[in-house]
Amino acid sequence: MISAGDVLSYLIPTGGWTIYADDFNSIIYDEGVKPITKKQFTDGFAQYEAWKAEQDNAKATAKAAILDRIGLTADELKTILG
Repeated sequence: MISAGDVLSYLIPTGGWTIYADDFNSIIYDEGVKPITKKQFTDGFAQYEAWKAEQDNAKATAKAAILDRIGLTADELKTILG
């Protein structure tokens, strides 16, 4: 389940906010952080899943490229790192 904190991390990745109980009205912004609208917050729940999948895919692709470059499989690296 996507939390409001997940959505805020997606919309404002630099941080500078606090939220209580997944309630939009409870968001407190640090000085200098531009507040988001309730619509952006609500829409963020629908957008988060696709964004998160994209982030996870990019991380997996980068990991696979590193493993390929050093000539190891993920299992071999796990064995080495113990």
